[in-house]
Amino acid sequence: MQNNNLAILAIAGMIALAGCGSKEKEKEEAAKSSPDSVVTVSDSLTLPAPFATESAEKRPEEAGWPEGKMPVAPAGFTVTKFADKFDSPRWTYIAPNGDVFVAESSTKKSADRITLLRDVNKDGKPELREIFIEKLNKPLGMLVLKNFFYVANTDGLYRFPYKSGDTKITGKGEKIVDLPAGGYNNHWTRNLLANADGSKIYISVGSASNVADHGMDEEKRRANILQVNPDGTGEKVFASGLRNPVGMAWAPESGELWTAVNERDKLGDDLVPDYITSVKEGGFYGWPYAYFGKNEDPRRKGERPDLVSKTIVPDVPVGSHTASLGLAFYDKTQFPAKYRKGAFIGQHGSWNRSRISGYKVVFVPFKNGKPAGKPEDFLTGFVESEEKVYGRPVGITVMEDGSMLVNDDSGGTIWRVSAE
Repeated sequence: MQNNNLAILAIAGMIALAGCGSKEKEKEEAAKSSPDSVVTVSDSLTLPAPFATESAEKRPEEAGWPEGKMPVAPAGFTVTKFADKFDSPRWTYIAPNGDVFVAESSTKKSADRITLLRDVNKDGKPELREIFIEKLNKPLGMLVLKNFFYVANTDGLYRFPYKSGDTKITGKGEKIVDLPAGGYNNHWTRNLLANADGSKIYISVGSASNVADHGMDEEKRRANILQVNPDGTGEKVFASGLRNPVGMAWAPESGELWTAVNERDKLGDDLVPDYITSVKEGGFYGWPYAYFGKNEDPRRKGERPDLVSKTIVPDVPVGSHTASLGLAFYDKTQFPAKYRKGAFIGQHGSWNRSRISGYKVVFVPFKNGKPAGKPEDFLTGFVESEEKVYGRPVGITVMEDGSMLVNDDSGGTIWRVSAE
């Protein structure tokens, strides 16, 4: 379902996009009357013209998993249920002591809690399961730093007194950063990541709309990765123009911050590619004025040529409308050598496409700290047909033993993938 899309996309780190000139503009106009036409923007990357196909809406039924059925990994891997019967287990965080925390939250009716799982005997199945915190507000990102447990609710960064091994939060929390919530597109997730020495916290904040549909005033402090001190002070915009950055991780070889970005809608089936990218401090990645480099969005034409000209080309396209949200680098040794230091991406799945895309976990190989190949399927089997899916993968987390957890929020399950 996504092969045609991925076939025309190549690793962006190997190309340099140029803005379209007059000839390209002519091709764009022709493409509007011929859906198969494309505009070539470089020797190794082609993108369709805007509106080459009509904007489509397709939302398959989320049917749940039949008895005995589960996702499929490549030969040499085993997939098991780590835990199930959750209410939208969207994200997972593994504390320094090995405790697994699961944020149960969703767009509509949200459980608004964090559940603790503890695998005491290290057999790949948690023996302890406790509600850790309740009555939150669409939590996603979690972080243990010194004597605090941090939670990124949709409306703010909170921290609670915590000591290693706690099974329940009993102390009163404090809101240390106000974050903008709501919006037309309701990109509500807020993720967290700390740097190596714990001196800075990074917060991902998605846009309030598709392409600033209601003006930029609504987008203040949004479509950014923010940086703050652990007490919430010293806020600054670390990088901007990122429509909906969710997954964040440190690349194990380069030490660079990377993020997975869910790109814009309503330009056609194969625009705009979601991507993973290294994040440059002070960098601007295009939203809402440009996409995938200096390709001006026709809906924002002529508004900010200065920002279009400084737009950074993202590193790796991972398919249009795949809703690529989860991101984890494989920094352990249990998996075969080809997976080590590479990136896994959880693709939650499309809605703005005539044929569905995503609904799987893909892998991007890295070598010497740089992407070294196209995205390839890793965990599949979530799709029954164009009309029905069993689940939707989101968060990706690598455990200390080298196995990998995949959050399936629609299926209410956390899957564990291990090498045989």
